[in-house]
Amino acid sequence: MLHGERTENVPPASTLDRLSLVLDCFRSTPALSLTDLSRRTGIPRTSTRRMLEQLVRLGWLRRRGSEFELGDTLVEFGALSLYQNKFDRVVAPVLRELHLVTGHVVHLGILDGTDVVYLEKIGGQRAPNLLTRVGDRIPARSSTIGKILLATATQSDDASADLRSETDRLRHLGIAFGTCAGGFSCIGVRIGSLGGVQAGLSISGPTSQVKFDHRHAAPVRIAAAAITQYLDFASVTRRPA
Repeated sequence: MLHGERTENVPPASTLDRLSLVLDCFRSTPALSLTDLSRRTGIPRTSTRRMLEQLVRLGWLRRRGSEFELGDTLVEFGALSLYQNKFDRVVAPVLRELHLVTGHVVHLGILDGTDVVYLEKIGGQRAPNLLTRVGDRIPARSSTIGKILLATATQSDDASADLRSETDRLRHLGIAFGTCAGGFSCIGVRIGSLGGVQAGLSISGPTSQVKFDHRHAAPVRIAAAAITQYLDFASVTRRPA
């Protein structure tokens, strides 16, 4: 049986089973209307509407016009789970090695809409004034991870000339440099798709100690390449013959 399609005419009675049934529909289709969900699950339209309203309030779904799609909460949980369960044995050692080589704080983050969500932070004790935490959500354009991920994403047709120029520059370089409040500087690069969402890593440290040249840019690129290579290999080995 295909995910998201029911062969029975009678929907489950328990609320939890019904919620699971609704969410399961999004395995095969990223956006669905109330009518679509009621038809696929066999749950009455009124009951489906109530569940959708609850799921939107919880952040498990979000509404775009007349359709619903997976919300921020599930995107974050999904990426965290996949990262921890599938890639922890490869990703974490690479991040720790990058911290040891550079001496700076290392962040791993994913792009979610116009925000970056941090999945990992290593070396925070070396920079107690850098007040970021795992799970933090920040505007993508205020972080080097976000800038490089946005640069490699599809560009909006209504983007300004300055933004297009900056995007083209970052896409060409493949690496983002920046400064932030508190006297810190950062270097960020893209590592590819992690659990279906775009991910990147960065180092952050006091501006006087972060070098925007090969001394720190090279280790960041190498770490990203190592993780990307693993992600590409994992994708190939999971692909059906």
